[in-house]
Amino acid sequence: MSDIVQYETQGRVAVITLNRPDARNAINGEVASAMEDALDQLEADPEVWVAVLRANSEGQAKPVFCAGADLKAINAGRANDLSTKRGGFAGFVYRERVKPVIVAVDGLATAGGCEIVLGCDLVVASTQASFGLAEVKRNLIAGAGGLFRLPRAIGQAAAMEMILTGEPLSAQRAYDLGLISRLVEPGEAFNEALKLAAQITAAAPLAVYASRQVVLAAAYEDDETLKALTGKLFTKVLASEDTKEGLTAFIEKRTTNWQGK
Repeated sequence: MSDIVQYETQGRVAVITLNRPDARNAINGEVASAMEDALDQLEADPEVWVAVLRANSEGQAKPVFCAGADLKAINAGRANDLSTKRGGFAGFVYRERVKPVIVAVDGLATAGGCEIVLGCDLVVASTQASFGLAEVKRNLIAGAGGLFRLPRAIGQAAAMEMILTGEPLSAQRAYDLGLISRLVEPGEAFNEALKLAAQITAAAPLAVYASRQVVLAAAYEDDETLKALTGKLFTKVLASEDTKEGLTAFIEKRTTNWQGK
């Protein structure tokens, strides 16, 4: 894998790092391809149950999680290179996956960078983070999910203002509106994201994956469809080996030993 996106594992957790700090972690073709490769590794490894996505901001005057699309690439007519067939923009925003991704944001996430955040399952951010969809200031539109995911995350009124003005939202305001799960001091977003990941990996992975699927579907499916999906997944999880392990461990008053089977 290219060093422009780094992938490492810490026990049950995969750490994926955007590593293009000199370009404010902007997305070009190489980053998109490498991000897709990282997600392939995540999904294929049965020993890894959750991922933490972060960005390297070393050497930046003001920390930037991701400035979005590489505008030089767009200006050169290479806009299509910034997406992959399976993942969409950055090889990530539309990627179908089973495992949850927590994003740790310790700086500005704007344009496509904000859309990457919106494509994650949980957001941990520091008070120096901010979030924006600034495309209208360049006669562009947020084409990677931001126009419909942001209203779902923070409500239509706040999202409409952000989108039509291009002005960023502070971390505190984003937390108050429900975009951010945990708000921490500068420099602590990654560590807090790892703590959250540890809490998730302490739970049964099959139940986590199934629950995530229903929660995401709730944004666009009707109740009858959601009832059916919940029932189907409940039956599948109930028949797994881990359900027997969870119940037995409870009866025997011991720590569970999840296998993801």
